[in-house]
Amino acid sequence: MFKLRDEDTAKRILKDIKALNADCKLMHVCGTHQDTMVRFGLEELLADVGVEIRQGPGCPVCVTTSTEVASGITLAKAGKTVCVFGDMMKVPTTIGSLNDAKADGADVRIVYSIEDAVRTASSSDKDVVFMAVGFETTSPTTAVPLNKGVPDNFSVYSCHRIVPPALEAIFSMGEIKVDGFIQPGHVSVITGLGIFEQFSSKYKMPQVVAGFEPLDILMASYMLAKQIAEGRAEVENEYSRLVRKDGNPKAQELLKRTFTAADRAWRGFPVIHGSALDIRKEFEAHDAAKVHQDILERMPEIEEEPRGCRCGEVLRGLIRSEECPMFGRACDPNRPMGPCMVSHEGSCNIAFRFGQRR
Repeated sequence: MFKLRDEDTAKRILKDIKALNADCKLMHVCGTHQDTMVRFGLEELLADVGVEIRQGPGCPVCVTTSTEVASGITLAKAGKTVCVFGDMMKVPTTIGSLNDAKADGADVRIVYSIEDAVRTASSSDKDVVFMAVGFETTSPTTAVPLNKGVPDNFSVYSCHRIVPPALEAIFSMGEIKVDGFIQPGHVSVITGLGIFEQFSSKYKMPQVVAGFEPLDILMASYMLAKQIAEGRAEVENEYSRLVRKDGNPKAQELLKRTFTAADRAWRGFPVIHGSALDIRKEFEAHDAAKVHQDILERMPEIEEEPRGCRCGEVLRGLIRSEECPMFGRACDPNRPMGPCMVSHEGSCNIAFRFGQRR
């Protein structure tokens, strides 16, 4: 499971956690953290020393709503070239998936970066739409080409989200009692630590920004257990090898120049104030929501959640993936009912892939 040296370190960390009599429930908001936890069997190791960790809304594909996915399908069926990341292709809606649209002849293309989509537009006479998905980690990459200049036939349909408003929603909804938060290291590389301090002061919530290796997760769990045992509520930085207190000021400035905060629903959540990134008016000539508004207004009504799918509850940390009655039966990666089973950062997909190993 671990390298020998790391295994010895892991045993020491687990021993120290057990000595704190932790008995706590933690939450993280990062698909990569979930992958590490399940892949390396950390859930069971931590449970043995009194620590339970639930995944919150940390998968960007998963929190993207069916309405947004259906918007991409509608644009593709209207003759636009729609460029998306691969994880978006199989997300189901009541009007099908982007994969279905492609099978029916629509021009839907998998890209690995926004630059791929820009190059597609440069070599095409058709309108090209890039569906931009992701948190603060990936939104600067969307901002760069918009500021540098893109072809006239290129636009962005922004599905970008920002993390702090979703955390506020979890706290204010009060559905789940959480004793501490493991915060995402890659988001924090951009934002710094300050965005999380409001939750320590307002909700007395211990928080640790963590990296993505097994020892990072274990160490973050120990740091949180120690805060809880000592009655502290601070934002600590386990991922100091990459995360700086002030983050990346240049990336932050780029985001402010390109996007504006907007109210939007997340899958499994109501509308969350200021939780999404809309493209600023200065770039509206490349904002697909404005450029192709007439097409999007003709989109048929859809149901946000397929009947029987409990993806929303998984994203709010209320249930584990395995507690959904559809998990591994009516729903698996080949026949997903929801995005949590589609995306490689989705809790259901991760649980399915590594469940047999466990």
